[in-house]
Amino acid sequence: MRSYGAKRGIPGVGDRGVTAAGAYPGAEHDQRWRRLVFPADYSNPRPAGRYHLIVIGAGPAGLVTAIAAAGLGARVALIERTAMGGDCLNVGCVPSKALLEFTAGRAHTECFDEAFEWLRQVRAAIAEHDSVERYTDAGVDVYLGEARFTAGNTVEVGGISLSARRIVIATGARAALPPIPGLAEARPLTNETVFDLRKRPGRLAIIGGGPIGSELAQAFSRMNVEVHLFELAERVLALETPEAGVVVTQALRHSGVHLHLNASVSGVKRRGDDVVVTANGSEYVADEVLVAAGRRANSDGLELEAAGVETGAGGLIVVDDYLRTTNRRILAAGDVCARLQFTHNADAHARIVVQNALFLPTATTRKLVVPHCTYTDPEVAQVGRSQAELERDGIAFDTYRVAFGDLDRGRTQGDEHGFAEVLAAPRDGSILGATIVGRDAGEQLAPLCIAMTNGLGLGRLARTVLPYPTRSEYLRRMADEFNRKRLTPAARRMFGAWFRWNTRS
Repeated sequence: MRSYGAKRGIPGVGDRGVTAAGAYPGAEHDQRWRRLVFPADYSNPRPAGRYHLIVIGAGPAGLVTAIAAAGLGARVALIERTAMGGDCLNVGCVPSKALLEFTAGRAHTECFDEAFEWLRQVRAAIAEHDSVERYTDAGVDVYLGEARFTAGNTVEVGGISLSARRIVIATGARAALPPIPGLAEARPLTNETVFDLRKRPGRLAIIGGGPIGSELAQAFSRMNVEVHLFELAERVLALETPEAGVVVTQALRHSGVHLHLNASVSGVKRRGDDVVVTANGSEYVADEVLVAAGRRANSDGLELEAAGVETGAGGLIVVDDYLRTTNRRILAAGDVCARLQFTHNADAHARIVVQNALFLPTATTRKLVVPHCTYTDPEVAQVGRSQAELERDGIAFDTYRVAFGDLDRGRTQGDEHGFAEVLAAPRDGSILGATIVGRDAGEQLAPLCIAMTNGLGLGRLARTVLPYPTRSEYLRRMADEFNRKRLTPAARRMFGAWFRWNTRS
């Protein structure tokens, strides 16, 4: 979702690369998508009185909050200024994963038109779940337009004043442009505009080697685009476990991505139809430049000072463990207040604010276990704390590691680089952190998330019967290793005595 100070409507790159209006692959899907998430002929309702809950922002956090509250019988108003579904549906998870799935196994083929038509088809189909019509049918009063606070419990949208017992801010975050000379003037692409491209760029420069930059670098390279990825660190995915970053770095190179690591971008400029990127004193020419280097919360333009709501670094709204802002009648959820900016974290926040806004404020973020996954090939999934964090805080841990290539399923599929690594407490086997690298790593991480949430250590997981042959057998191997470590010398002597006696009898 974009800044609340920006122009109303669905983001896009306009006619960049278009020869005729509407004449591009998947145009009919885009038309359907727009009708669902931001219908041009929609008229805002008139409030019939005070709401139990006003939700500002219809991304994942706002949508779940609004429909859950309405399902409980609360009178709910939902305000959206750009497009129902927020970043995830419109310019994030859905289009990016559709591109990655379509291009998998199609290395260096000019399938751009087909790939983008597919993402537009997928986005339009999923948009039905987030549509204005679905939410109005569920009893939610949907208002399209920009919201601004006029008081601690009052919001104005499109000249209509709305009041409520509680208000939830769920306006998300947007791409932030780093302070590189000439970058803004070069009209860079971001995740908000790259999925509206209607012509394949022959050369694409990407600034930032985090999850977004790495995923899109691989996808575009598969579509026979010459991709140059610039990353300040010595590897991509610099915030992940070092070996995970190394594996993905190698995978991107294998996909044909030109990696510029330890690269400091000092300038970007337009030169005719080209974009020139200067890094470490050298110039690189591309057709487009994509920025994937940071996010900023969408808190500006809401006039939060009128409601007594404070913000911090990066525009993040300040909240406590109950997701209450500095005005206790106003809560916040999702990317606008969280450093872990993931759709599933926004969903978890929504469930907390429904409880705390409508009932007693007893739900908290303290014990949330929030994983994350980067959907490159191979995928990288992580949950909990890293080895570096545990060592920094002086917390003892044992490391359990299984290479997928050592499992029978891995051998049948030719796994060479994937692995699962779990960091567990030596005494009780409680899981402190885990990293999985390989195909379907996000799926393989799920049982560890369940174990951490429910306090199940490796010893308890040893009781689980897993299907053979699967990569999930890594859990069995780790659990067995943990139990072997627990076999102390005293226990061994006791077993030895038992077997000696058992033999004589």
